[in-house]
Amino acid sequence: MRNMRKTAGAPAQVLGVRALNRATLARQSLLRRERRSALDAVGHLLGLQAQNVRPPYYALAARLDGFAPAELSAAMAERAAVRIVTMRSTIHTHTADDCLTLRPFVQPAREREVTVFRKGLAGVDLDRLAALARELVEAEPRTPQQLREALSAEWPDADPQALGIAARCRLPLVQVTPRGLWGESGRVALTTAEHWLGRPAEEPPAPETVVRRYLAAFGPASVKDMQTWSGLTRLRPAFERLRPELVTFRDPGGVELFDLPDAPRPDPDTPAPPRFLPEFDNLLLSHADRTRVIPPEHWGRSWQGNVAYRTLLVDGFLAGLWVLRDDALVIEPFGRLGAAQREDVVAEAERLLTVLHPGTSYDIRFGTVRT
Repeated sequence: MRNMRKTAGAPAQVLGVRALNRATLARQSLLRRERRSALDAVGHLLGLQAQNVRPPYYALAARLDGFAPAELSAAMAERAAVRIVTMRSTIHTHTADDCLTLRPFVQPAREREVTVFRKGLAGVDLDRLAALARELVEAEPRTPQQLREALSAEWPDADPQALGIAARCRLPLVQVTPRGLWGESGRVALTTAEHWLGRPAEEPPAPETVVRRYLAAFGPASVKDMQTWSGLTRLRPAFERLRPELVTFRDPGGVELFDLPDAPRPDPDTPAPPRFLPEFDNLLLSHADRTRVIPPEHWGRSWQGNVAYRTLLVDGFLAGLWVLRDDALVIEPFGRLGAAQREDVVAEAERLLTVLHPGTSYDIRFGTVRT
């Protein structure tokens, strides 16, 4: 698909679901794997969902050629990457630079989150809470329970859970290693990003800067899409300020989409190989309208209650689930796969096991993931 500016006064081109799918997969390194460092990829993708330890590793294995889990693990051990609550109040693995800039960028959303728990924080001086929490975690990393207990000693009538959430929202708390390292265990222990990284947080970047980066990783996208990704509101003015340097389209429903002029927008018929993604992969969470990746008939099938499942893409769209059990990688397609598709899915599963679990023998079988 040609990259070109819309002629003044001409109606915006409509991008169909497959066109949006292929464009987004291209930005996400999911049409073809790229040769780039793990840290560079984490930065390009504006972080990786990391509610659990393994998802960032699975996410990069799906996207990078030559990836080895030791590479990301080393970056975390060297404090070049960290785990911290940022977008949508969820834990992400970020580069150190993004930790110190993107967290301030989404801080307004974290401040709003505190207000949800105001009933449990009655009588609590939030500035005093932040100062005390900083003092506690910078003296030594604290587990969430230890932090709640220490804050409860100061405010015994407050809800301990609300105190812990307020501290997490008010302060950029990172999870210190060995938590998050591949093949190692470690409980969650928190300190401030500034203390862990040895440098102060920076001023939030201009919204326009983050808009450009978001479009590079997730575009073409609407204002509401980016607001869904970030958890922020009122981003329309930043898009409007950028309008002269962006190109615009419409989705099938007529929603205006913005994009970088030279960003990839492949032909909708470009082949999309199968990909095994972790639970909570940002590909499935970073748009208000997720039909570019999730067919309407499969909406809600990648989670059950509070449990999210690892997902399988076939032809670029959500097409099933997978799980790694003690002896097997089990794949649950949502529909019938053709013989060639099954063969490609099995080959991708073999590759994933080779990259992330070398030397361990697993069967690959089709079965039931949801129990």
